[in-house]
Amino acid sequence: MEATKIAKSKININTKAIVAVLVFSAFISVFNETILNVALSPLMDEMNVTGGTIQWIITAYMIVVAVLVPVTAFLIQTFETKQLYLGAMTLLLIGTICAACSGSFVMLLISRMLQASGTGMMIPIMMNTVLLVTPPEKHGSAMGVCGCAISLGPALGPAVSGIILQFYSWHVLFIMLIPIIILAMILGSIYLITAGELTKPKIDFISIALSSLGFGGTIYGISSISGDGDIRIIGAIFAIGIISLILFGLRQMYLKEPMLDIRTFKYPVFSIGVLIVMISMMTMFTMNVMLPMFLEGALNATTFVAAMALLPAALANGFVTPIGGKIYDKFGIKILVPVALTITLISLFILSRSNSDTPVIRIIVLYVLVCIGVGFTMSPCQTSSLNQLPKEYYPHGVAILNTLQQISAAIGSSLFIGIMSASELKALSNSVPEQAAIATGFQSGTLVAVIFVIIGLGLSFTLKLGDEK
Repeated sequence: MEATKIAKSKININTKAIVAVLVFSAFISVFNETILNVALSPLMDEMNVTGGTIQWIITAYMIVVAVLVPVTAFLIQTFETKQLYLGAMTLLLIGTICAACSGSFVMLLISRMLQASGTGMMIPIMMNTVLLVTPPEKHGSAMGVCGCAISLGPALGPAVSGIILQFYSWHVLFIMLIPIIILAMILGSIYLITAGELTKPKIDFISIALSSLGFGGTIYGISSISGDGDIRIIGAIFAIGIISLILFGLRQMYLKEPMLDIRTFKYPVFSIGVLIVMISMMTMFTMNVMLPMFLEGALNATTFVAAMALLPAALANGFVTPIGGKIYDKFGIKILVPVALTITLISLFILSRSNSDTPVIRIIVLYVLVCIGVGFTMSPCQTSSLNQLPKEYYPHGVAILNTLQQISAAIGSSLFIGIMSASELKALSNSVPEQAAIATGFQSGTLVAVIFVIIGLGLSFTLKLGDEK
């Protein structure tokens, strides 16, 4: 009994340090995800590869993260938190060092996949541990801080790299991260503890194989829709992914110790919250890709200006996300999320009316409002969803949330950008000037995003049925 009190006291004393280390490490991990987004064109020239090939730098990263997240749900219950954390950060460090030294496309691709394996483990480790070391009444604030790292990292990646690439080689993007990762590992080895109970479930290699084929094949298929690959091969891989996911889900239903417990979906608020988080992630991730394309193509902005145009929105999102968590702790989700999604919807609709004559400042302000709405949506929805689950389901709920976020990012980028490209080509075929055609494509892609946000807004009104606040 005394030992338990001491353990609880230790957790209370170190909670802030634990959360700070994990959030800092997760930020570094997800920052890596988009750090090369604005460097793809120079990389194509330097490594003498096509656009379809260089896109694998991003696609492979997303696939590895999606595969590793559900596997980590099992690992969290098997290994001590500090061991797992140091393992994830070691993979990230090795991948970063290799990326900094890369001189070929293949070497860079392998390096990015190593980085992604660390990222895929780091996000569930952070969210699961933070939920366990913080009291339930503070979950909103804690998840708000976690959400800030998860959303701010990918949003800042293109902006920071856009600045650095004005003066230095892309190798510097990775060199600068090496000492930061080492610092995080030192802090983690000092402060991290194992907060949850290690159940050490039996390894089910069939589930791991089905999970890897399922999530990997699905994201590959979705990400390749708008590419120039063989549609038959892409379709076959996508079909294998879907079938594997179905078999994976069925297998989990019958295992005594499932790798990823999909019974979390029997909680309606969790399921609805997951869908809203997916829509929010889809919207912000895709706009971070579409907006630079629009600014550079339709408004003749430089890469630097396009990157800087995204920065205010990224900072605004990072600022409001923890505030959204605090508001959730005090007032619940009933009003907060519908209002936030309304802000996103109105701003995104006005943004969809942009053309080649629209001032850049107007686009920046509108996108800031979009990201504010997303910031006030994602963290409360994640917290509300996970709060509906018993504690033993936390690793599974966290893994499901983060895996589906990666899938939603892939869906959004492929669907919206595919529609943008198709609409642009149609306009060009009708002899529309190139700048106007790009603006037309942007309008079409953004309007589809508006439709998804409308669906999310409708779903948000049902969240109050399960809100315990």
